[in-house]
This record gives sequence, C-alpha cells and structure tokens, in this order.
Amino acid sequence: MTDTPVLEARGVVKIFGQHRALDTVDFAAMPGEVHALLGENGAGKSTLIKILTGAYQPDAGELLLDGQPITLRDPLHGQGYGIGTVYQEVNLLPNRSVAENLFLGRQPTRFGLVRRHEIEARARQLMAGYGLDIDVRAELSEFSVAVQQIVAIARAVELSGKVLVLDEPTASLDRTEVQRLFGVIRGLKAKGLAIIFITHFLDQVFDLADRVTILRNGKKVATQPLSALNTTDVVRMMLGKDVAFEHHPSSLSSGARGAVRVQFQNIGRKGMAPFDLAVHEGEVVGVAGLLGSGRTEVARLMFGVDASEGGTFEVDGMPVTIRNPAQAVAAGFGFCPEDRKLDGIFGDLSVRENIIIALQAKLGWFKALNRDDQIELAGRYAEALDIRAANHDMPVRLLSGGNQQKVILARWLAIDPTFLILDEPTRGIDVGAHAEIVRTINRLREEGLALFVISSEIDEVVAYSNRIVVMRDREMVAELTGDAIATDAIVQAIAGTPQEVRA
Repeated sequence: MTDTPVLEARGVVKIFGQHRALDTVDFAAMPGEVHALLGENGAGKSTLIKILTGAYQPDAGELLLDGQPITLRDPLHGQGYGIGTVYQEVNLLPNRSVAENLFLGRQPTRFGLVRRHEIEARARQLMAGYGLDIDVRAELSEFSVAVQQIVAIARAVELSGKVLVLDEPTASLDRTEVQRLFGVIRGLKAKGLAIIFITHFLDQVFDLADRVTILRNGKKVATQPLSALNTTDVVRMMLGKDVAFEHHPSSLSSGARGAVRVQFQNIGRKGMAPFDLAVHEGEVVGVAGLLGSGRTEVARLMFGVDASEGGTFEVDGMPVTIRNPAQAVAAGFGFCPEDRKLDGIFGDLSVRENIIIALQAKLGWFKALNRDDQIELAGRYAEALDIRAANHDMPVRLLSGGNQQKVILARWLAIDPTFLILDEPTRGIDVGAHAEIVRTINRLREEGLALFVISSEIDEVVAYSNRIVVMRDREMVAELTGDAIATDAIVQAIAGTPQEVRA
C-alpha cells in the first residue's frame, strides 16, 4: 500500500440551510484497503459519500485523486475518474439479463447492431472472475440478492476501477451470502482497489475492514486501524458517551410493578429474531442499540406496520389480533414514528386535523367529531404540550420540528392510549422542545401509561427508563434493570463484549 491516498477529502464542509452537515471533515481511502465509514443517523456519512462520488459539491475544502485536486460535477463525472458506488438496493434493471446489465450503455456493436454473443461471452468471463458460474442470459431478477450485489459490484468496477463505495451491501443478505460477498471484496482489495465500506454491523467491520473513520454530528471523531480498537471502543466513539448518567425513575421491582398492560410473546418475522416482552402500567421500557440493530423493526411489529409471522399479543390479559395499524389503534396502541415528516405528520392538513385524526379513525367516520369538539380537543392538547402555532388551522408542515413532534404525540394522547410507542421522539428538535418531550415522557409514566421508547441518546434512555432492552443484530440481547441501568452497561451490551476494567 502506497503512502498516497487514491481518494482524499480535506477540510470538507457541507451546509444545508442552517444545518452544518459536515464540519471540516478529512477522509482518505488508500489503495488495497477496506476503509469502514461509521456513524449513527445524522452523523454525516451519506453527505460525505455524496461528496466523494460527485452527487454533492462541498461548500469548502477539496477533493484529491492520486494527490491531485479534482472537482466532480456529478456521479457520472466521478465514475470517469474511477469512483464507483453500489447501494443496498441494487440499482440495476431486474427485467434485463445479467449480461445486458453488465454492459448497459457500452455494448459492443457492429454495423449499428449489438453483438449479443460477444456481450454474453465477456459477461461469462467476467462472472467467472468473481467465482460465479451462472447463465448470463437469464434475467437478473431470477438470482438471489447476493448474486445481484456481485453483478452490481462487477459493473461498478468495470466502469470505475479505482475506488469502490459499498453502502450497506449486506443489509439483505444471510450469513452465507455475506461471506460470499466478502470473498469478492477481499479479491478486489488484493487487486489494489480502495474500498469504502458503510455498514451498521460492527462484527462485519472487524471481519473485513483495515481502518475505520467515525463521524458524529457532522464531525470526524477518529480515523484508526481496527487492529488498535475493540468493539466497545468503536461504540463509545460513535455514541460519544464516556460518563455515567443518573438514573431517575425507580426500577419498579416485580412486587412494586403495576399490572401488565401489554404482553408480546414470540413476535417476529424474517430477518428479525422473535421476542417476548411485557410492559407494565406506569413503566417506561427504553430501547438502546445502534442504528440498524432492529429497534425500529420491533416498533413496527408491535404496531402492526409489519405483520408478525407468529406469536401472540395481549392487552390487559386479553388476546388481541394486531396485523395492521388499524387493529393496533383499536387495541389502544399509539405510535410516534422515527421519521415524523414521512410517516408522522399530514403536512398539508391543519394542526387541529393532525391532532384529532387518530381519535376520529378510532371512533369511525359515522361518529364524526363536530368542529367545536375538534377545536376544544386540539386546544386542550396544544396547551398541555405547549404546541406553539399561530393558530390551529395552519398547515402542520409550517411548524418547527419540535412542535410537529408534539402534534404527533398529542394525536395519540387524544385516544387515551393503553400503550405508547415512541421511536426517537427527540431527534432533530431544539433544546427546549427536547426537554419538554422528556418531561412529558416522565409525566405520562407517572400517570400510569405504559411506554416503549427508542432513542439513540443513551443518557436520555437512562434518565427516563424503568427497564432497558438492548438490541444488536436485530435481536434483543440484554435487559437491564435496577443498578444495572448505566451507560457503561448499555455500551458493553451494544458492543457484545463483557464488562471491562478500563484504565
């Protein structure tokens, strides 16, 4: 490996409005290495990759290829410089053959006619180099996702050949397929390619990568060889948590707990390990884990967004069926999703309409709330949650992120829920709204509501949880109660390593 990076970013800055997505970030990919790029949601990984591949242009800083400054206009321009990208969702044509996908846009022709036999012969030879003996005349959709990924990599390498960016390439693969793909990646590394590997699976990082760069809140935390780190070190740098925080609520010993409000037994689906969980009256069960660990998948199963392939649901000791969100709402469940703009608010509807919509759906459209009832209800919850809007008939999309989050919370409180699921309730909101949401969670617990709260902020989870479940590799791997609820214990469970004595 030479001392000159193939692709380098120096002091890169990217600003969107008032948000500094990247703040003076350095990054260097060396020939013949796999360089992992890690960080939680919002850390800046996607923005950096888009700058390295030409999809975005930096507002400050520079890019260098083989030590020479370059300016990339777009990804096609980047491809011309030898920079290729393969995404989690294979960006090829499933209804065209493997051979056609490999040479699309650059088919050999003679007298204006595509030389199909030559394409197929070259495709067979190319696939053989990747250890695949497949019918290259068959449609791409006939093959597994792993094979499709290898075809996508082969095409990207043929088109570029210096730098290969792999963005979550293993997310849809089983263990055998992952190892097959890793064999391909190691072969490309041996040929001198610089490979940038983005994933949420830390075991894969340590299995495959040589170095790691960790981003947090748009800044580079570290670039280090993986031989000098362990999983716990990486988790600590990603989360930025090195001190313990006070645990506020009581742990609710089994004798002091309220009645079980909701019970989940053997709930799961393909790619998600089945889980059992009971949540009691007046209890917050916090959920910790890295992005991609299965946190949101659990919430979606609980609320029926994704149907469980087995298991049972009980509410107050009575069995219920939850295979869709309508059945969940009927059972008294509420769900504030992680992406409030995409999955939470109805942007063009008013604040009032957003607040009353779940209650109206629960009552049925033949029992329509009259306008006076709607105004009273919206006003009551807007005051209780301090929702700041010029009026309640303005479109909810015009509110700040924190106020939009409060509107979604008000929507579910209006149905007088049995069980409330909150997925990243404080993400992307200002400090004042953040504190208000945390106070609301504590108040709802004290009023006897059963809550299931997912957060990337460990100090936050510690502060309001009676119990904490830890997710790793789409499985609940630990449950912490009492004095075990501490930042260090959560980090160790996320990392999958025993408690360490650190100097």
